[in-house]
Amino acid sequence: MARSAAEYHRAAPKVNDLQRPWSQGYAASPASGEVPRAASSRPNTSYDRQPVNWRPEPQNRTPWKPMPDQPYQPLFAALDRSHRRELSALKTPELIQSYLDATPYSTEPIYRAPLRVVRERKAHCFDGACFAAALLTRLGHRPLLVDMLPWDDDDHVIAIFKRGPCWGAIAKSNFTGLRYREPVYRDLRELLMSYFEPFFNLAKNRTLRGYTRPLSLTRFARHDWMLRDQTMDLIADALDRAPRVTLFSKAQIRAFTKVDAITYRANLAWADAKGLRKPDHT
Repeated sequence: MARSAAEYHRAAPKVNDLQRPWSQGYAASPASGEVPRAASSRPNTSYDRQPVNWRPEPQNRTPWKPMPDQPYQPLFAALDRSHRRELSALKTPELIQSYLDATPYSTEPIYRAPLRVVRERKAHCFDGACFAAALLTRLGHRPLLVDMLPWDDDDHVIAIFKRGPCWGAIAKSNFTGLRYREPVYRDLRELLMSYFEPFFNLAKNRTLRGYTRPLSLTRFARHDWMLRDQTMDLIADALDRAPRVTLFSKAQIRAFTKVDAITYRANLAWADAKGLRKPDHT
């Protein structure tokens, strides 16, 4: 038997007006005493009111991947806790230089990787530069070396770094003036020229002549350059083959004067005599 429209209405379930979707408007019950409001024709958009337990749908995101190992981590992993704590405190280039200044100068004709420098606490300029380059990677710098090329004197290797647009350097040396440089030099030539005055031999001859282009030690990562002494020979060979830059003309070199006595004494005040090279020319 067919039902009338009124019967269908009575049979339909009652829906609380507060449970109606926002887009259907709100119609108050006459018994509530509230003024009824017309149903809204606004479509249900993402700005509509959502249930309390609503959560956004998951989006397709690139899965998280751990950062690659930092280059200095093998060095720290090979050290004991006290050495790791000591190196962890070297948070600026100046502190790295202070560590090298407190490290006795090595007069032995051997190379030490950064690991051995820490364990034996001894280094010459090449060892110190490699150590500084390793610690600079922890500060976000690239491990870069420059070899300073002399006449009738020992080479001097430094680790270089940038702060903003300017270059600075960290170095271990038997000479007082061949060590740290603040990062205030606009280019490499300007930085290397700052070493001209204190770069001399025991005959008081000014011996700096040029330098190599920077050598990045990242190419020796597969050879564990921070851990293996044998890799130091590979780095030394690479510096010997690196492109070279000449600083002075022949006319300038002929006009060089001898270093004065005050500069001579000041730079050799803390030198270990066993590590000083005897010049071939007077």
